[in-house]
Amino acid sequence: MLARALELAERGQGTTRPNPMVGAVVVREGDVVGEGWHERKGGPHAEIVALEAAGERASGATMYLTMEPCTHHGDTPPCTAALLKAGIARVVAGAIDPNPKAGGGLEELRAAGVEVELVDSFEARAQNEAWRTWVSQGRPFVTYKAAMTLDGRLSIPGERWISGDESRRLVHRLRADSDAVAVGMGTVRADSPRLDARDVVATRQPRRLAFGKGPLPEGSALELRAGLLADELTTLAGEGVQSLLLEGGPTLAAAFFREDFVDKVLVFVAPRVSGAGPALLTEPVVPRRLTRFEARPVGEDVVLSAYVHEP
Repeated sequence: MLARALELAERGQGTTRPNPMVGAVVVREGDVVGEGWHERKGGPHAEIVALEAAGERASGATMYLTMEPCTHHGDTPPCTAALLKAGIARVVAGAIDPNPKAGGGLEELRAAGVEVELVDSFEARAQNEAWRTWVSQGRPFVTYKAAMTLDGRLSIPGERWISGDESRRLVHRLRADSDAVAVGMGTVRADSPRLDARDVVATRQPRRLAFGKGPLPEGSALELRAGLLADELTTLAGEGVQSLLLEGGPTLAAAFFREDFVDKVLVFVAPRVSGAGPALLTEPVVPRRLTRFEARPVGEDVVLSAYVHEP
């Protein structure tokens, strides 16, 4: 049932901003009697949609949720009150709500006599990984992306691309799904990158940023962010940037790693050797073990992914 709730939540992809995606399933005596998901900010939450679908059958039922119900009055009333009014007897949640203004729903329900269970599902947390970092830490969720040869180089003399067509198409999809994309001034001067999402369906373009000391080249469409990284990330979060895709070179990557602002790493490894050029990280950073390591083929390449900070 929790897997079904995650599937329902995914239907809110791209439409719930700045709210998280949430799905809900109501089960009574083994039968699904109501389902729902959050569709848009200001609209009913997943719990309310599912309760309305269940009607009187919600009394004594179990609700499966991707995230615990909220406790605060925002654009809509608290969902905990609606669950108590409907007579829900048991709640199974995939994740807690990290929002300090809305969390604690399971504790409130338990205190009111409802049986509660927290599964603490990684899939449920990862579904809203950017939102969770944004709302709990006041900064964007940062993904560092790089393309690398087998000998660990970020460039090949005389060539523009390291990775293949399918990898580059995936990067454009990542850009379309991100609130902002950023590079450092070294990359700006060397490559004049556009950083927009091309040749993929994109409902919006990401903000395109350059971190470092300017000036930007004449005619550049990038935004210069010249302040301290912590200050700039706080400002971006206040402007609604929940996810930041970092495409800069090793100097910018090392700066983000040193300040512990990288949450996830994606490295596209191509079946090529370079023999020259910068490495993935040319400046020292604190050694650490990453988690949730995965490797999967993308065309002729392999993409490696891991978390520095799990959501």
